[in-house]
Amino acid sequence: MNKKQNTTLKELAKELDLSISTVSRALNDHQDISEPTKERVKNLAKKLHYSPNLFAKGFRSHRTHILGVIVPNISHYFTTTILKGILEKGESLGYRVIISESKNDDQKQSEMLQTMLQFGVDGILMALARKTRSIDDILRVGSRMPLVLFDKVSNKIPCTQVVINEEEAAYNAIEHLINTGKTRIAIIKETEQSFNSRKRFEGYLRALKEHNLPIDEKIILSTEDISLEKGKMLANILLSLKKRPDAIFAITDSAAIGVIKALHKFKISIPNDIAVVGFSNSIHSTIINPSLTTVDQPGEKIGRTAVKYLIDEIENPKDDLLTRTIEIKTNLIVRDSSFKA
Repeated sequence: MNKKQNTTLKELAKELDLSISTVSRALNDHQDISEPTKERVKNLAKKLHYSPNLFAKGFRSHRTHILGVIVPNISHYFTTTILKGILEKGESLGYRVIISESKNDDQKQSEMLQTMLQFGVDGILMALARKTRSIDDILRVGSRMPLVLFDKVSNKIPCTQVVINEEEAAYNAIEHLINTGKTRIAIIKETEQSFNSRKRFEGYLRALKEHNLPIDEKIILSTEDISLEKGKMLANILLSLKKRPDAIFAITDSAAIGVIKALHKFKISIPNDIAVVGFSNSIHSTIINPSLTTVDQPGEKIGRTAVKYLIDEIENPKDDLLTRTIEIKTNLIVRDSSFKA
């Protein structure tokens, strides 16, 4: 049995007794082609399940209308909200989207960048892997095509970067805790100094300093894996201290929920004895009891904004590399883990 081949423009043209160029222009709604001819061509294309070869088309026009997206973890809730914004905005502007996952691996990330080049994408949207050690491949790609970083970014890469107001968001979270009477506030952050973790830690420190509260290294805890299990483990360390904190700020909701579970185990009243604040406003933040006070990250808006800037750079190319940071505002969602009326 012969393998079925895709219908070609040449076959459509032969069937309709038209030139290949006429068929191509009819499929693309060219103004020089009459409506009856367009209808004939499109009806036959539909009947024969004709699909244009995007790569051949891109080779001719130097454009494929395909965007490449690389993220560390597709299953992460916040990432899924960003991807939703990317897909909706990209498709509304006539672009298809290819999504790949680096699994937070530096080598895998480089492989994905090469794959995107092979697919002939018009531009790349990217959140850096946590363990990005070398940026050489990223710089090389950024010199060849439009590149926009979002969420996980680096100030060493000259390109458009779409982020949230990380420092201000953390500052507002700590100031909220201070305003509820808390004076000994612990933080659980990442060991590796990612852009996000560093900025949130800076916001934490600034809030303490501006409110004349001491900075105690004993209640500043770091972990490589900022997960629920690590949140529980680090909360146990904080509870073992002679002088316990009266509030804990975790830079992810997962770690904050782990903290709440540890506090429940030791029957500690939340927020009366120890208040808890997280970061991202994940779907689990309202399921846990008490509901979690957290910073709401507008993922869909981040995705839509990143696509908007990338497509602008694709369609309006500049001679020089653009270096700019687009900051998206966040909101603190106050719930029962930090405040009771």
